[in-house]
Amino acid sequence: MIIAIDAMGGDFAPTSNVEGAIQAAREMPDVRIVLVGDEARLAPMLSQAPKNIEIRHASEMIAADEEPVKAVRRKRDSSMVVGVTMVKNKEADVIISAGNTGAFMTAALLITGRIKGIDRPALSPIVPTVDSAGVMILDAGANMDAHPKHLLQYAIMGNIYAEKVMGVERPRIGLLNVGTEEKKGNDLTKETYGLLKESSLNFIGNVEARDIMEHVCDVVVCDGFSGNILLKTMEGTAKTMMSVMRGEFTRTITSQLAAMMLRPGLRRMKAQMDYSEYGGALLMGVQGICIKAHGSSNPRAIHIAVRQAKKFIEQDINGLIAREIQEESGDGNV
Repeated sequence: MIIAIDAMGGDFAPTSNVEGAIQAAREMPDVRIVLVGDEARLAPMLSQAPKNIEIRHASEMIAADEEPVKAVRRKRDSSMVVGVTMVKNKEADVIISAGNTGAFMTAALLITGRIKGIDRPALSPIVPTVDSAGVMILDAGANMDAHPKHLLQYAIMGNIYAEKVMGVERPRIGLLNVGTEEKKGNDLTKETYGLLKESSLNFIGNVEARDIMEHVCDVVVCDGFSGNILLKTMEGTAKTMMSVMRGEFTRTITSQLAAMMLRPGLRRMKAQMDYSEYGGALLMGVQGICIKAHGSSNPRAIHIAVRQAKKFIEQDINGLIAREIQEESGDGNV
C-alpha cells in the first residue's frame, strides 16, 4: 500500500506534512508513504524518519491563490500534479493534499477522470455531531454551481459511503435548505427535493443548518457554494467557542480551579470539535482516491488523513461507488 502526500501543499507546508507523515509511518509500518516535493527541502527533515518514508522529487508547487486550470496545465512538475499522476499511473494508491482546493479538483479530473455515471465530483468531509457519529456533507466546495441531477448523484455517493464505510444501515439523506417544508427554497432545492423523494434512497426531507450537528441525518446534500459556507461556519463557530471558553476558564483563580476539575471533559469536547480529528475530505466521484486535507492542517490532521486513506484503500471505496452507480443506473432506480 502506497500513500502519496503533496508535501508542498497547505498553509504550514512542508513542516506539518512531513511531521504528520512521520507520525503515520511510525504507526503504520506496513504502509509506504511518499512525500512529493522539493527534495532539497524535504531530505533534511527526514534524518530521523522511519524507513517506510521516501521522497519523490517535484521541482514546482502550486500556491493557494493560483488560478486552478492554468496552474495545473503549466506546472506539470508541481508536487500536486506529480502526486495525482502517481495515482493515475498506479504508482500510489492515494494522494493527500492540503493545497489549493480548486487545483486539486482540476488535477484529479484532468488526470484521473471521473467515475462512469458521475457528472461532477464532490468534496465530502465529515463534520462532528453531538453523538460523535458525524455527518457527511456533499458538496463542500468542489463545484460552486450544481444542477438537481448532480445533487442526486451526491446523495447516491454519500449513501454508499455512509452504508459501506461508516456502517450506517439505511443512511438518512437530508437536503440542506432554509426550512423543512417541502416547498421551501430556490429552484435548485425544489427540483432536487422531487428527485430525491422519487429515488430509492432514505430521503428524510429538507434539513436546516442549525440541526445538522444534532445528527438529524447521516448525509446532507447541497451545492458546493452553500456547503462550503456551512463547513466554514461550523469550523469558525467551534474555534470561537473554544477560544471564549479558554478565556473564561483562565479569568480568575476560581475559574482556573473549575477548569482543572473539568479538564478531562473539556479535552474530549475539544477532540470532538477539532477538524484535525476528522482527517480529510474524499473527492468523491473521481477515478483515483484523492483526499483533500484542510488548508491549515497540522501534523495531527495529516496523520489522521493517512489513517483515513488506508481505510479507503482497504474498503475499495471507489470500486464500491463505481459498482453501485452502475447498478443504480442499470435498473434506472435512483
